[in-house]
Amino acid sequence: MTQLTHARPAGGAANPVARQQAAALQARQAAADAPQQYLTFLLGGEMFAVGILNVKEIIEYGNLTEIPMMPPFIRGVINLRGSVVPVIDLSARFGHAQSQVGKRTCIVIVEVTENDLRHDIGIMVDAVSEVLEIPGSDIEPPPSFGARIRADFIFGMGNVGGKFVILLNINRVLSVEEIAQLTGTEAVADATAMPTPG
Repeated sequence: MTQLTHARPAGGAANPVARQQAAALQARQAAADAPQQYLTFLLGGEMFAVGILNVKEIIEYGNLTEIPMMPPFIRGVINLRGSVVPVIDLSARFGHAQSQVGKRTCIVIVEVTENDLRHDIGIMVDAVSEVLEIPGSDIEPPPSFGARIRADFIFGMGNVGGKFVILLNINRVLSVEEIAQLTGTEAVADATAMPTPG
């Protein structure tokens, strides 16, 4: 009597190529559901982007009130039509030196959602570039190594004209909970919290 045995396929879970292809497929599927328009901006000579649906407005850099005993990535707060909005220096948040204020430095006001609350937070960037439409098919998964910022801060890599734009996972970069832990205060969360309509 012949006994049939099933051969294990060569491309099993241990195969790094198969894992990389699965990650790329997963990233493309996630990108297909993601917004396709991104606001691009320069920071430390690199091009970054955030989903346009997170962007509320772009304002000139200035009129910041510094808060004592805050980490270097919190540059201060601004009064935006009666609301207190913290301003995050993205370069310092990524673990690099603080940004230098230049002629084109501006603050992008973005909205993040955490624990059913919406938060308006300003991010300080060297210069705003343009709004680009990047189809999901042109978005690659974040690199597993070699990036100058934390991997969980990167949503994907947008291929624009043969060059890559780093698409930020803005809810991770501006995690109010994590920032509150780093600052040892709930002030950031309390100042920016707005209930999500629902």
